[in-house]
Amino acid sequence: MKATKTKELRNLKTGEIETKIADARDELMKLRFQQVTGQLTDTDRLRILRREIARMLTILREQKTAEVTEGEA
Repeated sequence: MKATKTKELRNLKTGEIETKIADARDELMKLRFQQVTGQLTDTDRLRILRREIARMLTILREQKTAEVTEGEA
């Protein structure tokens, strides 16, 4: 999975971000298995992927909060 820029994520719809989060979590799980079995050579990818997931979750939360505040106004 290629690193996604924050600007690109903000332009996506909620469903698309949720799909990307699910894909990233699947990749993270596979990388963890590779690490346990000793097959993982790029251990830095784990840290990068965790941060990307956190970034996507933050943007998703911002979008949902914005929807709620727009609904109240």
